Amino acid sequence: MGKITGFMEFKRQDEGYLEPSARLKNYKEFVLHLSDPQAKVQAARCMDCGIPFCNSGCPVNNIIPDWNDLVYHGHYRAALDTLHSTNNFPEFTGRICPAPCESACTLGINNDPVGIKSIEHKIIDTGWEHGWVVPQPAAVKTGKSVAIVGSGPAGMAAAQQLARAGHAVTVFEKSDRIGGLLRYGIPDFKMEKSHIDRRVEQMEAEGVTFRTGVLIGKDFPSTVNNWAKETIFPEDLEKDFDAVVMAGGAETPRDLPVPGRELKGVHFAMDFLPLQNKVNAGDKLKDQIKATGKHVVVIGGGDTGSDCVGTSNRHGAASVTQFELMPMPPEHENKPLVWPYWPTKLRTSSSHEEGCSRDWAVATKRLEGKNGKVEKLVACRVEWKDGKMSEVPDSEFDMKADLVLLAMGFVSPVQQVLDAFGVEKDSRGNVKATTDGEGCYQTSKAKVFVAGDMRRGQSLVVWAIREGRQAARAVDEFLMGSSLLPR
Repeated sequence: MGKITGFMEFKRQDEGYLEPSARLKNYKEFVLHLSDPQAKVQAARCMDCGIPFCNSGCPVNNIIPDWNDLVYHGHYRAALDTLHSTNNFPEFTGRICPAPCESACTLGINNDPVGIKSIEHKIIDTGWEHGWVVPQPAAVKTGKSVAIVGSGPAGMAAAQQLARAGHAVTVFEKSDRIGGLLRYGIPDFKMEKSHIDRRVEQMEAEGVTFRTGVLIGKDFPSTVNNWAKETIFPEDLEKDFDAVVMAGGAETPRDLPVPGRELKGVHFAMDFLPLQNKVNAGDKLKDQIKATGKHVVVIGGGDTGSDCVGTSNRHGAASVTQFELMPMPPEHENKPLVWPYWPTKLRTSSSHEEGCSRDWAVATKRLEGKNGKVEKLVACRVEWKDGKMSEVPDSEFDMKADLVLLAMGFVSPVQQVLDAFGVEKDSRGNVKATTDGEGCYQTSKAKVFVAGDMRRGQSLVVWAIREGRQAARAVDEFLMGSSLLPR
């Protein structure tokens, strides 16, 4: 505990942002770090509360009070070691995690919670600046080989843990660059991709082999971005490797079955967002979907919808409107009811602050246009009662729409991949596997394991890292009979 009375003396200080007029000019990150004195004050607010609910609120179980105390005393190297003991990639979570740990902070019961995410961000970036993040190759090789399918956070975490256990790890990625949905699902202004690149360099030095442009499976649907140049069948992986980990993302988007869906100018969010990331990386694209000068309507009120808003604003859209089917949540959560769990409340992102009209309890009835191109969205108001939705009478309205982006979430992993592996699925179309006990993270096929979105469905980066780490331990136990990897 850095300062016994710190939680009573100091107020929360959030990380700052560059002004919208400055940050809309490019796709660079715009969050301003805490200074050393600010981080010390924020760490001093940690109460050493006896039962640190923040630890259990964090999916990777970060040892938060410990590194808060270390930051308060200026021991950043030790804080980094503590942070890395539970989280392989804190530079990812320190930027894009919604911080469920802060919702569980005991101080948050009657005050603003400790700025845990900002301290995590400070620790890892200080570590990179001082050269403390270095490869950790295994001292002894096991002679065992593991294939990882998917290079998102679950696949990267599993790969790093297994390589450090001494196994020969090969990561297969269908896209042209490593990172999965981290690379092509998250805009650069939220997380620049240099953070992925330097982790890839570290992992290569630890013995991980990365193979891009390789599709595992066959017959991918057109709704999934696929830049693969080579196809490998799952049975070949099972023959050539001692174990396989399925760690792909939930890439099947929820569609909008309304008249006019087929019109040009109506796109899934994941047809829109990755293209800008590719352009930022230096690729030349002929048919990039652009919002420049257009009236944009984003359907879906979650993070993906917010990312579409921010990207459209950077394109120079004429207007951006975001619709959400559910009612507008309360501005403040009912803490006595929900603490320490993740609360339902109104969340306004930095992209919303840059310019966006938001509306709730709105359903799209149809899309209209001329010459095969969308020009108008026809919607209505809805009301919810006893969990059921009904249209509000006489509430239909029109909205000009040159570009409609569907950001309504993802229903499952790509079924063609799961079918190609021949693994058993659960009722939601995910791979069936338990997370504890004997055979955890193991699919219905003995040599094949699963982690992240493919097992739990669409979820957070921090959950993917957790499952990648835990699946790595399960694989290590399967191959060696026991494991020293942390769970």
